[in-house]
Amino acid sequence: MKSFTSLKAMAMLGAGMALVPQVAYAQDAEADEPEARQGALDSFGTIVVTGTKTRDAENVQDVPVAVTAFNSESLEALKVRDVQSLTYSAPNVSLDQIGTSRGTANFSIRGLGINSSIPSIDPTVGVFVDGVYLGFNGGVVFDLFDLDSVEILRGPQGVLFGRNVTGGAVLINTGNPTNEFTGKFRAAVDGPLLDGGRGGANYTVSGVISGPVVEDTLLFKLGGYYNKDEGYFRNLFDGSNQGEAETKILRGALEGRFGDLMVRGKLDYFTSDGDGPAGQNRGLFRRDTFDLSIDEPGFYDNEIWTGSLTAELDIGPGTLTNIFGYREYSAETLGDIDSLPIFGFHSSTETEQDQISNELRYAMSFDNLELTVGGFYFDQSIAYTEVRDLPPLSPLTFYGGGSQDHEVIGAFANGQFYLTDDLSVIAGIRWSEESKDAGVTYVRPRPACSVVGGTCPTSGTNPFIPTENNGFTDSNKWSNWSPKLGLQYEFATGQVYAHWTRGYRSGGYNFRITNANVFENVVVPATGGNFSFDEERVDNYELGGKFQTDDGSFTLNAAIYLTKISDMQREVNQSSPTAGVSQFILNTADATILGFEAESRMRVSDSLLFTANVGIINDDYDSVQFDISGDGVINDADLALRLPRVPEITAGVGAIHELDLGSSSIVSRVNLQYRDEFAYTDNNFGYVQDITNLDANVTWNTPMEGLAVSVYGKNLLDGVQAGGDTQLPFGGPLSNGVNRPFDFFPAGGTLSPLSKGRQVGAEVTFEF
Repeated sequence: MKSFTSLKAMAMLGAGMALVPQVAYAQDAEADEPEARQGALDSFGTIVVTGTKTRDAENVQDVPVAVTAFNSESLEALKVRDVQSLTYSAPNVSLDQIGTSRGTANFSIRGLGINSSIPSIDPTVGVFVDGVYLGFNGGVVFDLFDLDSVEILRGPQGVLFGRNVTGGAVLINTGNPTNEFTGKFRAAVDGPLLDGGRGGANYTVSGVISGPVVEDTLLFKLGGYYNKDEGYFRNLFDGSNQGEAETKILRGALEGRFGDLMVRGKLDYFTSDGDGPAGQNRGLFRRDTFDLSIDEPGFYDNEIWTGSLTAELDIGPGTLTNIFGYREYSAETLGDIDSLPIFGFHSSTETEQDQISNELRYAMSFDNLELTVGGFYFDQSIAYTEVRDLPPLSPLTFYGGGSQDHEVIGAFANGQFYLTDDLSVIAGIRWSEESKDAGVTYVRPRPACSVVGGTCPTSGTNPFIPTENNGFTDSNKWSNWSPKLGLQYEFATGQVYAHWTRGYRSGGYNFRITNANVFENVVVPATGGNFSFDEERVDNYELGGKFQTDDGSFTLNAAIYLTKISDMQREVNQSSPTAGVSQFILNTADATILGFEAESRMRVSDSLLFTANVGIINDDYDSVQFDISGDGVINDADLALRLPRVPEITAGVGAIHELDLGSSSIVSRVNLQYRDEFAYTDNNFGYVQDITNLDANVTWNTPMEGLAVSVYGKNLLDGVQAGGDTQLPFGGPLSNGVNRPFDFFPAGGTLSPLSKGRQVGAEVTFEF
C-alpha cells in the first residue's frame, strides 16, 4: 500500500507521543577521568556530541541536528556488542548486516540504504571509527568493546562527512587513554538457553587497562577481546550447529600531551573466522521459523588492521585537528547460496581492501560565529574475486569479479552565525571530487582465475563462450558541491531549527556481472554507452525542535523531513536460470520520502526513568526509468512498488529503574521496539517481516566496589529477522508458483540469512 493507513499512523504517533519518545544517551564530558560510582540515572545529565566538528563538544540539546548518542555506560547497559545492536534503540534506523558475508554492513537510515555485499557499492550510511571513514561496507558489523561513545546522525551529512553519506553517519569512538590507572574486565555467556532445539553457547571475555607512563604527559591503553560462539542455529541437514565463530581483538593506544598539543595514536588488530551464512530457503521452510537445512556450512575468515593518528593543537581562536587513518582488510568466504540440503548453488569470494585517509580541519569560535574549515583526502584499493558453482544449471565453474582504485579529495566549510543571541544562520558547503579506475571480469564460466591474484582477464573473449567478452576496464570522475543552509532559533527551554541539505553518492562499477550479454547490449546502451552507473543526488528538507525542562527531567526531540532522491542507485536482483541470480546496479528512479521521528525521556522519580521513540515514513516513486517490477514494461506497476529498506513505522518504549540497597544497588532495564515490515528487493518479491524486539537486563552492583553481576535477555519474544530475502530459481514444497510482492510463500526458493532469535545470558564485570 503506497499511502499511510490513517488509523495505523495516528495510533502509532499518538502512542509514541503519549509515552514520551526517547532522546539520545550521553557521551561523558570528562571521559578521560575515572568516575566515582554514580546512580544508574545520573548518566542522563548533560549530553555532549562531537559530530558537529565544532571547537568544543556540544550539548546535544543545542545542536540543530537529528542525532542519537550513547555513552560508555549506556552502551554497557544495553549490552551492545556490535553496532547492529543499536538497530532497536533509535527511530528510522536499521543497522543490519547483509548476512551472506559475516560482518558486512547493510545499514539504512530514513529509508536510504543498500542491499548488497558487492564491495564496489558505496554505502549510504557512513561509518567512522575514531574519525576515520571506512571506505566500504565489509568488516563493519563485528564485535565491539571498550567504547567511549556512539553517535548516530540521521539525514545527509555531506558537508562535514563528505559525499556518499546521504543517509546518515555512525560515529564510533573507542576508549582513550586515561590519566589515572584504571582497568575493566568482563566475562559473559549467552545463547539460546531456553530453546534446546537450537545451537550452543556464546562465550566472551575482555579486558582493558589504562594509565600514565609519564604523569600528565604520556598515557597508554591496552585491551584484548576474545569471543567463542558455538553456533546459534541447528542445521537440520546433519544436526550440527550453524553459525560457529571465533573472534580476537587486540588494541593499543598512546597519547602524548605537550602543552597545547595533543597527539594520540591507536592500533587495532582484528581476526575472526567461522561458519558461512545461516541461510534459510523460504521455498522449503516458513519465514516465521528458524529452520534451515544446508549441505554446505561454508566459512568466513577475516583479518583487519586499523590505525589512526590524531593531533590537536590549540592555536589562535580555535583548535587545529589532523586525523590520519589506515585500514587493511582481507576476507575469504564460502556460502551455501541455494540454502538447500543439496548442492544447488555454492559461492566463494576473496576480498582485499586497503585505504589511507587524512582530514585536516580548523575549528574556530568567536563571539557570534562558530566556523570549521578543512580538507580531506582518501584513497583505497579494492580487489574482489567471486566463484560460483551451480551443478543443476551449469557443469562449469564461474569465475570473475573486479578491482578498483578509488581516490577522493575535498574541501569544506561550515559555520553558524548568530544574528542575535537567539537567532542564527547555519551555512556550509563542501566540494568533492572522486575518481575510480576499475577493471571488471564478468562472473562467467571460464578457466580458473583470481582477480585478487591478478589472473582474471578484462579484455578479449571468453574461451568457454566465444560470443562473450571477458570484461572491461574503465575510469570515471565525479565532482560536485554539497551545500547546507538553515536557521536556528533558541529559547529558554529549547530550540527549533530548519535546514536544507544536498548530498551526493558517487557513481561506480558493478563487480558482480553475471549476464554479460544483457549488461553490454541492454544496460550499457541505456546509460549512453557507459560501463559505470551514475551518481545519486539527495536533497533533504528538515524542520526540527528540541525541548528540555529546566531541571532536565523531561526531554523531547522531534523532526519532520522531506527527502528527494534523484537518479536513485539500486541493485536490481533478478532470478537467473543460468547464473542463479543476476544483479545489475542501475540508476532506476526518482523518489520522495516523507518522514517524522521523535524521541524523548522522562525521569518521574530519583529511581525511575521512562524512554520512548517513534518514527514514521511514507515513500513514493516519482518517476521510474527501469522495469523494476519485472513485468517487461515500465508502467504504473513500477510506480506502485515500495522502496526497499523503508519500514513505515518504528516505535519503542523503555524503562530504567534503580533500587538502592545502601551498600549495593539493583538496576533493571527493559526496552521494547517495533519495526514494520519492509521490501528487500526492488520488485518487492523479497521482504523482511516486521518484528517486535524485547531486550531486558538486571544488574546487581555488589557491595564490593567495581564488581557487578548481570543477567540479560535479547530478542526475548524470539522474533525472526533475516539479513536479506533474495529470490533464486531453486524452489521447494512451500513455493506457490506465483511471483507477487510481499508473498509469504515465495514462487521459488530464497537466500534469507537468519539473524539470532532469543538469547539469554549472564555476565560479570569488574573495574577499578
